Amino acid sequence: MTSRLTPDICIIGGGSGGLSVAAAAAAFGVEVVLVEKGRMGGDCLNYGCVPSKAMIAAGKHAHAMAEAPRFGVSAGEVKVNFGKVHDHIHGVIAAIAPNDSVERFRAMGVTVLEAEAKFVNRTTVMAGDTEIRARRYVVATGSSPFVPPIPGLDSVDYLTNETLFERTRAPKHLIIIGGGPIGMEMAQAHRRLGAEVTVLEGARALGKDDPELAAIVLDAIRAEGVALLEGCQVTSVEKRGKTGIRVSYEGKAGAGVVDGTDLLVAGGRLANVEGLGLDEAGVAHDRRGIKVGANLRSSNSRVYAIGDVAGGLQFTHVAGYHAGLVVQQILFRLPAKENRDIIPWVTYTDPELAHVGLSEEEAARRHGGRISILRWPYAENDRAQTERRTTGLIKLVVDRKARILGVSIAGAGAGEMINMWALAVANSMTLKDVRGYVPPYPTMAEIGKRAAISYYSPLTRKPSVRWIVRLLRRFG
Repeated sequence: MTSRLTPDICIIGGGSGGLSVAAAAAAFGVEVVLVEKGRMGGDCLNYGCVPSKAMIAAGKHAHAMAEAPRFGVSAGEVKVNFGKVHDHIHGVIAAIAPNDSVERFRAMGVTVLEAEAKFVNRTTVMAGDTEIRARRYVVATGSSPFVPPIPGLDSVDYLTNETLFERTRAPKHLIIIGGGPIGMEMAQAHRRLGAEVTVLEGARALGKDDPELAAIVLDAIRAEGVALLEGCQVTSVEKRGKTGIRVSYEGKAGAGVVDGTDLLVAGGRLANVEGLGLDEAGVAHDRRGIKVGANLRSSNSRVYAIGDVAGGLQFTHVAGYHAGLVVQQILFRLPAKENRDIIPWVTYTDPELAHVGLSEEEAARRHGGRISILRWPYAENDRAQTERRTTGLIKLVVDRKARILGVSIAGAGAGEMINMWALAVANSMTLKDVRGYVPPYPTMAEIGKRAAISYYSPLTRKPSVRWIVRLLRRFG
């Protein structure tokens, strides 16, 4: 028999964004139904951020052992047990999973339905044999790997991020299609764990980041032995022998082939909109996701969309940010709008690549070219020298009033350093604010203070300023 629920909020999707809305609403005593057809925790916990960073950590340890002689330490030959790397990855997932579990959310008072959800009209969702009529709906179904229509791809056993971390055997030669953050992170991690790696990118690797800083990261990855072919369009994939894979491509220098043992497809992601009954609900959408306004509301006023499915920046922390905006509107009737200019992101390669705010190009366009660019290299930082992590720099973009518009960092610890700059951008802080704080010595974060102070260096050479200094000296 069909049961009926009439909650205040129905959330479709138990990933980061959906769980954040459910937890916040339940904390205020609001009746919430959460519908999830797959694993609680979504892509981030099970197939994305958590397992990938766990694998990167394993690769870092292997690389640190190989680098040890530079510090006068002999660690012996590096040996990688890929089966135990797999166990490490899934041990991390298991440690975090209870925070996202069905049991925990039911204990909070959330009604969790483990079923597939589908709108049947503008006001009703069916989840299994349960009919839901909620005051508001939040769609948080995330995204899935995009598999390009490459001839022959369906004839081989290719990997995506959803299957990569199930492997207990190291690939001998991993071919990666896609040189974005996922592709480059996994390329370096697998190379450090002993695999030969080739990356094929149709345009420019790490193309969404500042080219100057991306080049620093890509040069470092190439130096570790990853073969990176940019501007190459994959034309076909085929089996080679019993276990091999051949990828054919066309590039600027002509056609070529790469022979490997394993293939990872990392060519982007598609919003999960299929099967939700969005047309029946009157929710406008396309292949990029649900169409929403700055307030994350869809064409159906009852329905909000957050995270990857909202068609914008695809990061776990964006889903959390969206959750807060939606809770503010649904529970407190307070207006809220997404501001993508304050969203930071990090690519967890080594060196790391982090960014927040406007890029140099965006800032120049919005401010008519009236901007200043400030840089400071890691090589001029004492802590970086002690750690032998001197590759990289920080780049600040400021307007005529010294307001911080954007910051990019390529180098060790960039992902941690960007936190302070994200705060600065979100609060429209200026270089004067940065000049006034004292960083502890020796820390790599000092590069930010040095870059900020460099903005004032031209003042030391101005005749008028020097005249004032001489004048003031006369008063004792």
